[in-house]
Amino acid sequence: MNLRERIMDYSHGNDLRLYWRLFRLRDRLRGRILPDILTFFLNRMAHKRGGYIGRGAVIAAVPSLPHGLHGIFISRYARIGAGCRIYQNVTIGQAGGLCAPQIGDGCLIGAGAVIVGDIRIGNHVKIGAGAVVSRDVPDYCTVVSQPPRIIVRE
Repeated sequence: MNLRERIMDYSHGNDLRLYWRLFRLRDRLRGRILPDILTFFLNRMAHKRGGYIGRGAVIAAVPSLPHGLHGIFISRYARIGAGCRIYQNVTIGQAGGLCAPQIGDGCLIGAGAVIVGDIRIGNHVKIGAGAVVSRDVPDYCTVVSQPPRIIVRE
């Protein structure tokens, strides 16, 4: 990627390298004051880009966000595996209580999808755009529509 492309990505809000560095740093820090300060800056950065990632969210590896944080909401109780691809306007949230979805490795979550409740999304699952998922999904499945239904099971 040349300098011009990097500047364009940064100006559009798609360059999140600093965000993820601070996110990982905050997870490693102990104490109360410095993590709270980093949380403040992370929330401001995410808000500027139209998204939110809760402080307690566990993200195994930096997810692929093709449209940046635009419209993405991730609950602080959510767990996201490595190699996930999350498009814009996705909500990964809790429904009541303190439980949020656990998403496996290598998942693709389409634009506008909503994943709520104490559910488990298996590894390498594809969730279509606009789907509302509130039930467990096994590994290697594709989920579309409302109510969600499994159309492919490999």
